[in-house]
Amino acid sequence: MTWLTWPARVIIFHLWFAREFLIANTAVIKDNITPGQDSTPGIARYDTQCRTDAELTLLGALITITPGTLTLGTTDATAGAPRALYVHSMYSQDADTLRSELHDMENHLLHALRRKGHQP
Repeated sequence: MTWLTWPARVIIFHLWFAREFLIANTAVIKDNITPGQDSTPGIARYDTQCRTDAELTLLGALITITPGTLTLGTTDATAGAPRALYVHSMYSQDADTLRSELHDMENHLLHALRRKGHQP
């Protein structure tokens, strides 16, 4: 993986996120127009792999613009401790499922953002 593949990785990330965004929109719309409630709301702490404020901010923004999820806050960067986000989700089965989904989003984002790529 080199910086030469970086533009292609950014484009691929945009296509991946557009697909995920469409899936999330569909779930929210379906839940709103059909009788009953399919949501299972919950909050989870997610320890990130983000190294910079820009990476953390972008991850938090992507979580927030995805329908059914909201970034509630973050922890301060302290020596040796990973940066964490607190995330509210409407459609995850449990906190571990939400963390898994966030981990997938973060890996795709960091792979596209970092010029030399990101290996999970």
